[in-house]
Amino acid sequence: MIFITQLIYINEGSEAVFHDFERLAIPLIKKYNGLLLLRLRPQNEAFVEINTEPPYEIHLVSFETEDDFRSFLEDEERKEFLYLKEQSIRSAVLIQGKQL
Repeated sequence: MIFITQLIYINEGSEAVFHDFERLAIPLIKKYNGLLLLRLRPQNEAFVEINTEPPYEIHLVSFETEDDFRSFLEDEERKEFLYLKEQSIRSAVLIQGKQL
């Protein structure tokens, strides 16, 4: 099992486009033995300490294998609407790990 944490920074004013992308992309996770464990939009008061720009959204996703995750990224249906991601996301930090 692998875990993917993603910190997502969106372009100002692109919230609706980002939500459209998520509405299409998130259901595909299950197709590749994945599970969205956590999706949150932290408010400033939620941070105990922060030395960087706060992300718009944070995702924690698990996949059975690295190959499942790679297959999700290469999904042909997902590729059809990646333009929504490109329009709305300014940058993202992806952290991959495993349970200890």
